[in-house]
Amino acid sequence: MSDQLTIRNMTHAEVGELVAWAAAEGWNPGLHDADVFWATDPDAFIAADLDSELVGGGAITSYGGDYGFMGFFIVRPEFRGRGFGNTLWHARRDRLIKRLKPGAPIGMDGVFDMQPYYAKGGFTFSHRNMRFRMEVPAGTTAQATSNIVALTDIPFEQVRAYDRTCFPAAREVFLEKWICLRDAQALGFVQGGALRGYGVIRRCGEGCKIGPLFADDAEIAETLFTQLLPFAAGGPVFLDAPENNEDAMALVGRHGMEEVFGCARMYLGPVPDVAHHKTFGVTTFELG
Repeated sequence: MSDQLTIRNMTHAEVGELVAWAAAEGWNPGLHDADVFWATDPDAFIAADLDSELVGGGAITSYGGDYGFMGFFIVRPEFRGRGFGNTLWHARRDRLIKRLKPGAPIGMDGVFDMQPYYAKGGFTFSHRNMRFRMEVPAGTTAQATSNIVALTDIPFEQVRAYDRTCFPAAREVFLEKWICLRDAQALGFVQGGALRGYGVIRRCGEGCKIGPLFADDAEIAETLFTQLLPFAAGGPVFLDAPENNEDAMALVGRHGMEEVFGCARMYLGPVPDVAHHKTFGVTTFELG
């Protein structure tokens, strides 16, 4: 057996395999993430072959060339410790740079222990995104409010425009699929005819995840959060909250959520200018 990797684009079926690997790693992906991720950017998924055997992979998503995100980085356990991850990671970074406009930033969420490695690759630390967990009792309900509406009932242009204030680039294809996911619920908070926040909750291998959770202020975020919880009744719910938003940390504290995981948000190039105070839960660790 050689130690020479072949780097290539993945097939659609292999993206499903990558999601299965992520589940085995305990990353708890959503039940239908693979289809949305593929529709967002089919050229994002990079495979590493060893003697024609798939041994690793990852995503290098381009959002219109304006912003890139590196995620889903996995090498199969039995092939670790041989330098394959290093080769694959650098190949993905270099390919993504070529897919983007000159100077466009690249983001990633990396495990804390790998920060020095990613720093050597040109990435600088921004903040931590922390995963929190809580059990939602069976029979949990939420008080009805006229401000809460199904996100699909809101003109998509409003959703797209709001999302753009919180995310570094336009992502229409992703949004159109994400807010219509199977086994999911997407809600918006409307006040005075304007969208002032939205959240999506989806079923995962274990329980449900809320992501994103975007809101103009803490009160609106709290309303959206509590309105989404009944979807997860009888099981755990997870929220990936950014540590640089004090109101997000206060939200998880009020609900007694337990910190179970975390990643360092890092950037290659300029830090994107987004409304950090509106981000109470990131969308995914895989696509940003």
